[in-house]
Amino acid sequence: MTKIKKVTVFTGTRAEYGLLYWLLKDIQKDPDFILQLLVSGMHLSPEFGDTYKQIEKDGFNIDEKIEILLSSDSAVGTAKSMGLGVLGFADSLSRLSPDVLVILGDRFEALAAAQTAMILRIPIVHLHGGEITEGAYDDAIRHAITKLSYLHGTSTDESRNRVIQLGEAPNRVKNVGAIGLDHLNRSSFMAVSELSESLSFELKKPYFVVTYHPVTLGDEAPEESFQALLDALDGYPDHQIILTYPNADDGGRRIIPMLEDYAANQPHRVLAIPSLGQVRYLSSVKYASAVIGNSSSGIIEVPAFDVPTVNIGSRQKGRLAAKSVLHTSANKEAISKAISLAVSREYKAEGENIVNPYGQGDSSKQVIEMIKGLQFKPCKSFFDINIDEVK
Repeated sequence: MTKIKKVTVFTGTRAEYGLLYWLLKDIQKDPDFILQLLVSGMHLSPEFGDTYKQIEKDGFNIDEKIEILLSSDSAVGTAKSMGLGVLGFADSLSRLSPDVLVILGDRFEALAAAQTAMILRIPIVHLHGGEITEGAYDDAIRHAITKLSYLHGTSTDESRNRVIQLGEAPNRVKNVGAIGLDHLNRSSFMAVSELSESLSFELKKPYFVVTYHPVTLGDEAPEESFQALLDALDGYPDHQIILTYPNADDGGRRIIPMLEDYAANQPHRVLAIPSLGQVRYLSSVKYASAVIGNSSSGIIEVPAFDVPTVNIGSRQKGRLAAKSVLHTSANKEAISKAISLAVSREYKAEGENIVNPYGQGDSSKQVIEMIKGLQFKPCKSFFDINIDEVK
């Protein structure tokens, strides 16, 4: 008889929860599992939309809420939030006593949860490891979570190879594709009229979806780069703009007043919103002329809609991208040029040949199989690659 596993899933941001949605539904309905939700970070912050309410609205019970975010916009504040996370997660994971913890990605909240689980000898299934984003400290965090984890579901073969290069045994690493793409095959998207009603914002022109996060490594000052983006958008007055808030990385709060002022000065053209939620976000993407900014979604999910992405600056540097992703530096002229190409006939002709390298939208069932096949051994061996092959 199969032992029922208590599966705890961690989420700390709106984006990460949206990607995990169908996996959560599948765990919830599987008779071999008990789903437990550990919610923290931006979800519990009014400043970022209290997005835990959407989780509950979607029919999930939140077993543990751990508040960790300080009202700070500095690296010191982020580091202190991680410390608060370890303190809170130690108690919550002890209470939950899960058989496995699922973590997606590379956020500082996730690292705090992962290091706590490792000490408590709770096996971690890590999704989206092995990717490269050289412009953010998320890059190092992602690799650190890999080493703290036991099973790995990567989004590409290239990422799988990197996880193995980090010493993880190949039999514990599987390319399952990008789990957020499951929405393409399983979710119903809104019509433009329904989307407009839901947003209380009439979409009557071509529009852009814009999300810009601070670059936590490198020389891109958040305010300067974001102002360059706003200045570039001024050059497209015939396009409306859906402008979402940045995440809670240091520097993000300095951008929020800028985007709010930008929207307030053009209320019929620009909508500023803390969080769209996954269905509204993907519905917005589906009908957009382009997605602009530096979010990983612009590289991983957006190409599946045959919508161009203007990827700004170095935050996502090194991440595998489809042809529809147009990379540009963080200055007004370069951004304007990329937007112009994205909305041009030249792009539309090229768009017919776009292939998204992140899978086919069938990831959840593969992750379920991984969890069911888990045979945890706390003392995992380091897998050495053949060094002669890489000299």
